[in-house]
Amino acid sequence: MQTLDAFDKRFPTDHECKLYLKQMRWPNAVRCPRCKSEKVFELPARPFNWVCKSGTTSNDPHTGKPVTCDKKNGYRFSIITHTIFENTKRPLRSWFKIAFLMLVSKKGVSALQLHRMMYGSKHLNNYHTTWYQCMRLRAAMKDSEWEQLMGVVEIDEVYLGGLERNRHKSQRKLAGQRGVAGKTEVIGAIARKGNVVCQMVEDADFHTYDDFVRKTVSGRVDLIATDESFRYRHLNRMGFKHDFVKHSADEFVRGKVHTQTIESFWSLLRRGIMGSYHKISKDYLPLYLSEFTYRHNRRNADDPFAELISNV
Repeated sequence: MQTLDAFDKRFPTDHECKLYLKQMRWPNAVRCPRCKSEKVFELPARPFNWVCKSGTTSNDPHTGKPVTCDKKNGYRFSIITHTIFENTKRPLRSWFKIAFLMLVSKKGVSALQLHRMMYGSKHLNNYHTTWYQCMRLRAAMKDSEWEQLMGVVEIDEVYLGGLERNRHKSQRKLAGQRGVAGKTEVIGAIARKGNVVCQMVEDADFHTYDDFVRKTVSGRVDLIATDESFRYRHLNRMGFKHDFVKHSADEFVRGKVHTQTIESFWSLLRRGIMGSYHKISKDYLPLYLSEFTYRHNRRNADDPFAELISNV
């Protein structure tokens, strides 16, 4: 499903969306989202709604407190219970279409643009609801687990923030302040022809970079390539094979040693921010990073949309 026309044919109504979500959530049999029991009964008067009377006690996924699916009254749930679609008034097809458009847009697409595409004038519907849907979907794109990077891995950092001349006079840096002051740092690691992992840096110290490398890079890595930054001078002592290029001396490639792959990802991230979003708050930057890494890591996947829906 690579085109919008194919999407519209596959999901013409909410009914097809619910059937698809049911298949993705429960490929074998419907399970209670609270106690995971298969002893559930469908409610004939309410399609895609079930009741569980297993009597099993388990921890609620949201609160963590023990709850029981009572045998007498039972626990009622629907196709969207305990998903990002829960408690929404927007049709499920709206969620699906926004997710699809976010996945096929290489540089991302803003919530305002999605709102215009789906609802026309922003006054015909609530734009903030569309923005909320986008943020919920970005949260679902966050990879809670990943395999450590192997082979030749490149590590680099990027600073995100507007140009000084474009800022309001009251927000410009004091005279004498230059460089990256006021910008947000993001560190990333990428395996060549493989996956990328990145995170926002709040406290820039040696422990931050060391912990990031140990968490994301396998100990059996062939080579870690970086620039000459002092942040990576301890990699050899940590047991990694490390080499770097000197950008300050106009050296960008030396055999296998370069950071061109991760810089290509940074370029895509920058162009997405500048062209699609224009500005990203530091509070929500991690969610946007999840979106860009999710798209990149599944660029060769057969159906990333199906994977996203199965993980909501």
